[in-house]
Amino acid sequence: MAMRPPPLRPGAVLKTLRYPCYTSTHTPFALRAATHKRFNSTSSTSKTKTTPASSAPYSTTDSPDQTQSTQPSSASSTSSPGMSSKLIPANPADVMVIRDLTPNVVTLSVPFTRGGKIKFGGRATLVRLSSGSLAVFSPVALTPDVRAKIDALVASGSNPAIDPARKVSHIVATDREHHIFLSEWKAAYPGAKLIGPNGLPEKRKQQAASGSDDKIRDDPFAVVFPDGPSKLDVTIDAEFDADFSYEFVDSHVNKEIVFLYRPDRVLIEADLVFNMPPTEQYQRVPEAERAPGLADRLFWGANTLEGDLKWARRLQWHLMSRGNRPSFNESIARIAEWDFDTLVPCHGETVVGGAKAKFVSLFEWHLKAVAK
Repeated sequence: MAMRPPPLRPGAVLKTLRYPCYTSTHTPFALRAATHKRFNSTSSTSKTKTTPASSAPYSTTDSPDQTQSTQPSSASSTSSPGMSSKLIPANPADVMVIRDLTPNVVTLSVPFTRGGKIKFGGRATLVRLSSGSLAVFSPVALTPDVRAKIDALVASGSNPAIDPARKVSHIVATDREHHIFLSEWKAAYPGAKLIGPNGLPEKRKQQAASGSDDKIRDDPFAVVFPDGPSKLDVTIDAEFDADFSYEFVDSHVNKEIVFLYRPDRVLIEADLVFNMPPTEQYQRVPEAERAPGLADRLFWGANTLEGDLKWARRLQWHLMSRGNRPSFNESIARIAEWDFDTLVPCHGETVVGGAKAKFVSLFEWHLKAVAK
């Protein structure tokens, strides 16, 4: 007698929604592909580097920060390739979308499917500081095209003769999950400072010591944001702080650090806000691989800044902030005081124009709770 598939476990679905980095293979079976009317829409108003979609296969397994470079990694070692040997996408140079969001801000978007089930997309952000050097947030694969873009940004900035080791001066892990390529970027730009949240240095030290992943080294962090009230006392350095404001949402499950690039009014974040579907991030993937399944559509519907936000608002209130809602609310209130018009998420579409209004609407309940 053929065995029936196990029943769908609601708890697994909730975990997948609550934790962006929870592997959705905990759900009992794969869901069939379907059509989503918004997936092939376009929203870009900025310059985007595009070429015909690659016909080369790509794999999507675990994290948008885990992509196998076409060049030997400068952070490689004799340890096991571990998770990084199964990285996504296998051909980053062929599927990455490089977009000039502003003259100072460039996004690097790649496809990424959580556990082979739900299309999230992944994105790194490059920002040119007033000093002429660059900061990278949630770095992805350091491909030849990315290196060329870095060189071009520096060459057209205020200090084109900057030390090559400091072309990228700050490498930021925006939470505990978006960190796999820190070592690769640090090796390429040894003068850069590593910045991340509480718990990440320890996590990376353990992974490096175990030899479980040859992309991860025990690189020293220059700045680590602590949990609790002392987080408000953290400063990075004068060069970085001249252009950025930041808020550590330590009550978020992934320990989110949110950044405001003040000169261009751009908010940069990782997993605090999703804006599905990930149209741009799958733009260069073969068309046959773009069609969303039921799991995609369910997840996207609860993680978007379009429409009435009913389910997205409920998700933030009942799941994402339930660990320490008062602290979460206070972080949201501080971010809502910032002046921004563009929002760059790691997962989903960038919002160009009207981003703050969407942010305030999404977190309406949290802001009302603080105002009481």
